[in-house]
Amino acid sequence: MHFDPILPAVVGTTLIGLLLCLLFRQFKLPLVLAYILAGLIVGPQCLGLINDIDVIETMGSLGVILLLFFIGMEVSPDKLRRSWRVSITSTVLQIILCVACVYLVGSLLDWSLQRIVLLGFVLSLSSTAVVLKLMQDNNELHSEQGQHVLGILLVQDLAVIPMVIVIGIMDETGVQSDVIAMQVGAGIGVLLLVRWLLNQEYIEFRWLNKLKVNHELQVFGALLCCFGLALISGLMHLSTALGAFVGGMLVAKMKDSLWIRSSLEAFHVVFIALFFMSIGMLLNVQFIVQNSTLLASLLFLVLVGNTLIATVTLRLLKISWAKSFYAAAMLAQVGEFSFILATLGRESKLISSYGYHVTVAVIALSLFASPFWVALARKILPAPSVAITRADNN
Repeated sequence: MHFDPILPAVVGTTLIGLLLCLLFRQFKLPLVLAYILAGLIVGPQCLGLINDIDVIETMGSLGVILLLFFIGMEVSPDKLRRSWRVSITSTVLQIILCVACVYLVGSLLDWSLQRIVLLGFVLSLSSTAVVLKLMQDNNELHSEQGQHVLGILLVQDLAVIPMVIVIGIMDETGVQSDVIAMQVGAGIGVLLLVRWLLNQEYIEFRWLNKLKVNHELQVFGALLCCFGLALISGLMHLSTALGAFVGGMLVAKMKDSLWIRSSLEAFHVVFIALFFMSIGMLLNVQFIVQNSTLLASLLFLVLVGNTLIATVTLRLLKISWAKSFYAAAMLAQVGEFSFILATLGRESKLISSYGYHVTVAVIALSLFASPFWVALARKILPAPSVAITRADNN
């Protein structure tokens, strides 16, 4: 009997993912952890059902685009407008403080200024996918600090542009001036588009009404709305996730957009699961075991350090201690864009191969540990303060 060799991988991955989701749901643990653990089990480190991690990472990146598209449809324009001052100021301060903290460590270890700046950038970025998924699961997206966190994540996405430029300048090859000009111009264009959308009551595209008569047309039309805008953003050398978020905001301003959400819901679930599975596949168990003491120490320092930095910056902006601390715990992990910066650093010889593997391991472990860290923050805060996170939604 002949069957497609990909079937065992699909069936095995689906079965393991389902069993882990049932187990984690039984113990009221975040399903994000189930996805990451499933990726570790089916990946090359364990069962080896999936060895081509690049394919899973590519499919997972589509999940991040879908996630940001959905968030863009859900976001409250008024709350987002009010949080921009906090978002921009807090992000800039966090980046400066992260670089300063790495400088203190790097000066003791005789690191070059280029390496210090690179690692400071890496540590200053949080995971958009992990944080937004946690806030969605806890019904915290529309709370006050939820809007602050969302704004910070979006500003971080934009901050990646100057970070890449700085890394390119530190590299001997430099960066292309036309790329810089396109990124800056596109970034300004995105900000102007967001400002325009925030001021609109609704937008009507009459030609989209023709898609509502048929479900197949709805599915393809919805996919085009989401990934088309992400593609345009990517072609302008911006984050595709950022383009998807703006696309979601654009769709949310339409008179009738519920059909777009319903058409993409199944794709959203599958692809976001693949994204978190790809993180699990990045975990090199042998490397982690061999360097367990170092990695555990670095992970603890990263989570504590990022939490303290974000808490201080938010508190300076007149956010209450409880909300500042909880939002900071949400932002404590190191994000997926940091993988890109670390890769650029390795290619530019700013970090060694061993340093790169340590950095990747810490990033992946911080993503896995993030739900536990947030849960610990909720335990530390008094009950009334924790209740605020959902009370703002009502």
